[in-house]
Amino acid sequence: MAAESQSLWMTLAWGDSGYGDEFFRGVYNTLFISACAYTIAFAIGMLGAWAKLCHVKTLNRAGEVYTTVVRSVPELLLIFLIFYAGTSSLSSLLVALRLAESGVEINPFGAIISALGLIYGAYLTDVLRGGIQAVPKGQIEAAKAFGMHGPQRFIRIILPQMIRYAISGLGNQWLNITKDSALVSVVADVGDIMAVGRGAANQTKHFIFYLGATAIVFMIVSGLSMYITGRLEKRANRGVRRV
Repeated sequence: MAAESQSLWMTLAWGDSGYGDEFFRGVYNTLFISACAYTIAFAIGMLGAWAKLCHVKTLNRAGEVYTTVVRSVPELLLIFLIFYAGTSSLSSLLVALRLAESGVEINPFGAIISALGLIYGAYLTDVLRGGIQAVPKGQIEAAKAFGMHGPQRFIRIILPQMIRYAISGLGNQWLNITKDSALVSVVADVGDIMAVGRGAANQTKHFIFYLGATAIVFMIVSGLSMYITGRLEKRANRGVRRV
């Protein structure tokens, strides 16, 4: 039994004889997918926060509908809908515009990143809106009195403080998006951590061992992310007086 356990650990070696290098590439692919999707989500979140805070009722309602729908529907179902319906609609549009030939296929990697970005854009919308609302209004009024126009006020006054107030929520959503990246292996094999672990388990039939190893890898990624987020939060709050 001990010999069998030792031989299983040896299968995590680097190279052709083990899955170590594949797990390493899986970590890279997971982080790459998460970073690209998080960038899209942050951009959508900024637009959503602006829509919810502006004085145009139509934009307010659009932002509310977007965040409500995403929060109400399971992430896996949204990934299915965006991945299949979105890619099919985009393919049809490209063919209709004569930008591609009939039967064109959308890159699944890009479709998955877009799906995660759209989903987490809704969560980041409220995180960023809360960060903006936490900025003291007196500072914004003072900036107006100094003659700063809108973009200057946002870059110099609102953005730095918004990040400080929202950094905890931003870090939590980063953790969630790295974990939910495992859901993409259901619709496409992009070489992420979950796909590597499930592939190794299917090939060897040692499901508990390889799925357990996959869980440990995710725990390491989450632990490092939490450490980095904590350091960033401390740095962002330097010189801030606690009440």
